[in-house]
Amino acid sequence: MTFDRRQIVAGLAGLPLAAGSASAQSGWQARFPELVMAVVPAENASGLTGRMEPFCAYLGRELGVKVTLRIANDYAAVIEGHRAGNIHIGFHGPSSYVRARTVTNGGVEPFVTTINSDGSTGYYSVLYTRADNPAASIQDLRGKNLCLVDPNSTSGNNVPRFAMSRMGIANPDQHFARVVYAGSHENAITAVLQGTCDGAFNWWNSEQDSNFSRMVNKGMVKPEDFKIIFKSDLIAGSPYAWLTALPADAKAAILKAFIEAPQKDKAAFERLSDGKDRGFHPVTHKDYETIVELQKFVDQMRRARS
Repeated sequence: MTFDRRQIVAGLAGLPLAAGSASAQSGWQARFPELVMAVVPAENASGLTGRMEPFCAYLGRELGVKVTLRIANDYAAVIEGHRAGNIHIGFHGPSSYVRARTVTNGGVEPFVTTINSDGSTGYYSVLYTRADNPAASIQDLRGKNLCLVDPNSTSGNNVPRFAMSRMGIANPDQHFARVVYAGSHENAITAVLQGTCDGAFNWWNSEQDSNFSRMVNKGMVKPEDFKIIFKSDLIAGSPYAWLTALPADAKAAILKAFIEAPQKDKAAFERLSDGKDRGFHPVTHKDYETIVELQKFVDQMRRARS
């Protein structure tokens, strides 16, 4: 089941940030008998639920509190849930994290990102077309339909808009026949498969680790039917972020549980990435300063068009 931003804010109103507890718990667990973790919609709800629920169960065991998973139907729902104080931990793209930090006036901070199979952190934005499309570059799609993912997606909107601006495509709405937001990375690829869009941006770590490779593994697409015609520079890794207002001992316990996950519950950890990631790497807001500048650029572009 997916939730929009109003449902998340309203539906979790019974979980105030400083809620008391009549249980025998002490310390931060008595104040936070339930933590809510929300995830931006990188793929469909059933896929994300199967991927994330075992990890939430692991966190609950390690932390001694209930950890409730919420799958949002857009990026803004997670951002607004942070602002309302009802989402304690969010799994974001870099841009949605920066947006959440901005709208909460520093009320959200990142604490880990994942380590790729080659030991690196970060990922790329790529542009897919069907293999039989003659286009070899973004410019070649002039007059065609383009699928972006979400206004708060880094690889599915902000990096593509920045890259296109550097190529001289200052206004994609004029370069392409239509520019549409698909809502999720999976939806964007599916739109290309069905012919609704001629090209779609998506996240990509490697040929074996991307949203596209996950769709291949699920039998949703065939690799020979698609090609990549653009690849961005490296982007900072997608962060897990918590509310700054959480107690220091709660943050320490959460961070410890994440770092130890590959050893303490290998199956749950590997389910997150189909076994592609090595572990978690601690991060701070400083690691996302380039994304802050990217967000400013995109916001300026948006204001210029309005």
